[in-house]
Amino acid sequence: MSDPERTRSELKGTTLRVYWVLLRKGAEGTGPREVMRELGLSSPSVAVYHLEKLRNLGLAGKTESGSYSVREEVKVEVFSDYVRVVGLMLPRYFFYSVLFTTMLATFLILYGIQLSPQSLITLIFGITACAVTWAETLRAWSRRPF
Repeated sequence: MSDPERTRSELKGTTLRVYWVLLRKGAEGTGPREVMRELGLSSPSVAVYHLEKLRNLGLAGKTESGSYSVREEVKVEVFSDYVRVVGLMLPRYFFYSVLFTTMLATFLILYGIQLSPQSLITLIFGITACAVTWAETLRAWSRRPF
């Protein structure tokens, strides 16, 4: 088994949730006790086990102070729906949702609700785009590992 295949096969369950926490913390990193508290693990040794597993996979590094941080971001199918922005992992559809909602709000502010066929069609398209993208955003958010 090649390294990417091994990484994908071992990066699941609690280890995946620990990796998610490290991704959210970014360069500042985090220690085992913080991971334990954030994920509700039974003890710091469980957190250390998963952090060391990530370190052995080459995905995490350990500093002299004992904190861990992401060394390498790996493409895992679960994360394909997310983008990291300023330490937050946001669903990719979130940006489309905001765009379509802003466009619809701008249209309503500028033109209001008119009974012309063009305005009604524009409203139908705008509302449909908002509904679909917000539904996909919420679906991706509900599937996050943590």
